[in-house]
Amino acid sequence: MPLYIIATPIGNLDDITFRAIETLKTVDLILAEDTRHSKKLLTHYAINTPTQAFHEYNESAKTADIVTQLVAGKNIALISDAGTPLISDPGYVLVHEAKKSGIIVSPIPGASAIISAMSASGIASNQFTFFGFLPAKTTARIKVIQSIAHINETAIFYESPKRILACANDLLQILGNERIVCFAKEISKSFETIVTNTLPKIIDYLTTDNAHQKGEFVILISAIDKNNAIQGEAQLDKILPILLIEMGTSKAAKLAAKITGIDKKYCYQRAINL
Repeated sequence: MPLYIIATPIGNLDDITFRAIETLKTVDLILAEDTRHSKKLLTHYAINTPTQAFHEYNESAKTADIVTQLVAGKNIALISDAGTPLISDPGYVLVHEAKKSGIIVSPIPGASAIISAMSASGIASNQFTFFGFLPAKTTARIKVIQSIAHINETAIFYESPKRILACANDLLQILGNERIVCFAKEISKSFETIVTNTLPKIIDYLTTDNAHQKGEFVILISAIDKNNAIQGEAQLDKILPILLIEMGTSKAAKLAAKITGIDKKYCYQRAINL
């Protein structure tokens, strides 16, 4: 009665493990984010297992029934449209409830856009945080970028082709001209592109040809330079006490964050400790 979490190709159909194919052939049911999308993969490998749509809009409604089937002894596999399920894809509710019910949840590893992009980016991979998709609205997106601008590790997130240029310009506004970033798209597909450079160079690439803005993007931001981090801290130490004389803690922290580029929550914590 295991629930198998199976990674599927993110581009090239050959990027799937033998174990994944064998498991998909032998389980009782495959839960697919989009059955029409998954049909190409399943047909390619002559996998005739019944499929059922399982996505963010029906996950909550379907989870109880699926857990009941698992408890009754069925073997079920969960796949997303591409890559590893649950990574900015549905499945968390099901896995959570399955484990609560004593179901064995077994991952069958494979393709991941995040890991693939990071491995070829040339940006440090010893410490990183994945932030999922950035907000669609500019104001919210800028706030998230400001919150990660000074972290001392690689920041990774997804972005859609519709917003990629706007996102790049927002990054430039907040991170400046010198920060090294990587924009990776179409990984393992015919037009795979992995560009690592400063933001002005990345924007030049995106605007040279509209085709360069097509495809789902993985964006990696290098950790802040230690010297810049020290300068930011020194600036915060200097201005925060002055601001606190003139205004309340929350307002002072907000203004300090705007001036230094340091996360507002961090500025607030520093302010209440003064």
